[in-house]
Amino acid sequence: MKKPLIVVAGPTASGKTKVSIELAKRIHGEIISGDSMQVYKYMDIGTAKPTKEEMDGVPHYMIDEIDPNDDFSVAIFQQKAKEYMTQIYTKNKLPILVGGTGFYIQSVVYDINFMETNTDNEYRNRLQELAKREGNAYVHQMLEEVDPVSAAAIHPNNIKRVIRALEFYHQTNEPISQHNERERAKESPYNTAFFCLTMSRETLYQRIDQRVDMMIQAGLVDEVKSLLDKGYSPELVSMQGLGYKELVQYFEDKISLSEAIYIIKRDTRHFAKRQLTWFRRQEDPYWIDVEAMNFDVEKIVMNMINHIEEIGIII
Repeated sequence: MKKPLIVVAGPTASGKTKVSIELAKRIHGEIISGDSMQVYKYMDIGTAKPTKEEMDGVPHYMIDEIDPNDDFSVAIFQQKAKEYMTQIYTKNKLPILVGGTGFYIQSVVYDINFMETNTDNEYRNRLQELAKREGNAYVHQMLEEVDPVSAAAIHPNNIKRVIRALEFYHQTNEPISQHNERERAKESPYNTAFFCLTMSRETLYQRIDQRVDMMIQAGLVDEVKSLLDKGYSPELVSMQGLGYKELVQYFEDKISLSEAIYIIKRDTRHFAKRQLTWFRRQEDPYWIDVEAMNFDVEKIVMNMINHIEEIGIII
C-alpha cells in the first residue's frame, strides 16, 4: 500500500497558506513547507511565512529551520521532508506538502535520486572566479550552451545552482536536466492528491502587486536592513530571494526605494508565470480555479476533500 501524500501547489499569492491550513484542520493533516525561502530564519515578511496565529494550531515543518548563512539544497530539503513525513505518519496524520518551489515538491513526490558527484574544487573555484570577473550572466550563458533546460529553470543570480549544474555536466558529460527527467519518469511511491491553485493572469498579477505593497507596509525594508546589520552578505543564496536582493540594491544606493518596489513587483509577476508553466508540465495536477470559486476557502477545501476521497485516501 502506498502511503498518502497531499500536495497544495501553485504560484505565489494564489492563497496556498490559508487553504492548506484549513484543509489540514479538516483532515488531520500537518504541513511541510515546500518553499525554498521560508526555511531561513529572520526572513519572515519577504517569504510570506505564516504567523503563529495564521497556523491556528496546525504543526508546520521546514519553516525557520536554518540560518541564512547555511547551505541548503533540494537534496537537503528532500531528506528533511521525508524525515518529517515519517514522524507525521507515525502520529496517524496526513502530510500536506505546500509551496511554490516546484522542484522541491517534485523531489519528494517522485523520491528523486540525487546522484552524488565528487566535488571538483578546482573547477568550482574557476567558475566562481569567472562569475566575479565576468558576471553571473556570463556563467549562466555557459550553462545555456550545455544544458538549456536547466538554464531556463535556474535564475542567473542563483549562481550556486548554476555552478552545480555545470559541475554535474563537467563530471558526467550529461546535462543534469536529463538525469532529473529520468528520475521524474519514475512512478511516485505515494498515493498523491496533487492540487494546483490557479486564477486568471490579470487577477494573479493584481494580487502580487497588492501583496508586495502589504509586505512593504509590514516592514520588509527594516527586515532587510536587519539582515544586513546582522552581517549577512548580499552574496548569500538566501539574500538572492525576491524582495531581498532588490532592497539590498536600495541600501547600496544603486536604486531608489520606488524603483526597488517596482522591480520586486515585476520580477515576482515573472516568477509566478514561470511557476505556472512549471506546474502545467507536471503529470495531471488537479487544478482548482480559486477565482471561479470567489476565493471561498470553504468551497475550495470541500472540493479538495471530495477529490481526496475519490482517489481512495482515507481521511
